[in-house]
Amino acid sequence: MKELPVNVIVDLTAKLCIEANYYLNDDIKKALTDSLAHEESPVGKSTLETMLENVDIAKNEQMPICQDTGMTVVFCEIGMDVHITDGDLTAAINEGVRKGYEKGYLRKSVVKDPINRINSGDNTPAVIHYSIVQGEAVKITVAPKGFGSENMSALTMLTPADGIEGVKKFIVNTVSNGGGNPCPPIIVGVGVGGTMEKCALLAKQALLRPLGSVHLDPFWQGIEAELLTEINNLGIGPAGFGGITTALGVHIETFGTHIAGLPVAVNIGCHVTRHAEGTL
Repeated sequence: MKELPVNVIVDLTAKLCIEANYYLNDDIKKALTDSLAHEESPVGKSTLETMLENVDIAKNEQMPICQDTGMTVVFCEIGMDVHITDGDLTAAINEGVRKGYEKGYLRKSVVKDPINRINSGDNTPAVIHYSIVQGEAVKITVAPKGFGSENMSALTMLTPADGIEGVKKFIVNTVSNGGGNPCPPIIVGVGVGGTMEKCALLAKQALLRPLGSVHLDPFWQGIEAELLTEINNLGIGPAGFGGITTALGVHIETFGTHIAGLPVAVNIGCHVTRHAEGTL
């Protein structure tokens, strides 16, 4: 049994909050660079160049890629052979967020109550998802989520009769309705199946998949490719200024569901869909 004191969880979470906001993941930067080579719109090309320049400035100057440093979403995988000591795990993660956002000069964007709208002052509470896995390690993934893209996300409870055509229509309509608001080129995370909350979580997790990865089922691989083409044909383009680069990827995650249901969620990530991970 491995013992892990909460202070190391605090330190890792703080570090990941800063890294996720300062450094764009290599797969996303490569996708933006590749899109620049293929984009047909002059304005679209110029916009992609500006986005890539911004990414480099953030890295070199040690500052946030975007002024919206997001609500902090944390995925915590806990090994069955780990014993957390000296404190509470949830409190430790929130303390890490508190320290990371202070040390990194990251904007505090979280309010304590959704109606009273009083800022918490430290970007807590974080949204934390726990899972129990084999082994004696704790893996933490910090995924700050800006609300330009989060607000353009959607969930629907289709019926089995709606079928795959209903699923595809909902996904494309959600992207189309969002237009330039989620700061495209976007990553489209999709969850299909489970229950209302399960499909929403699947869609969020889909945004963590590396760009270029595909669903394990050939059927869904085809749907991902088909939807990416259809979405890029919408003409929304980089930052909504027009072009053929509206999405960098469509990632679908699936789960079994009830005989009477077909839940579908779309979680949209902006062109800097940020996440950083570390293992203890």
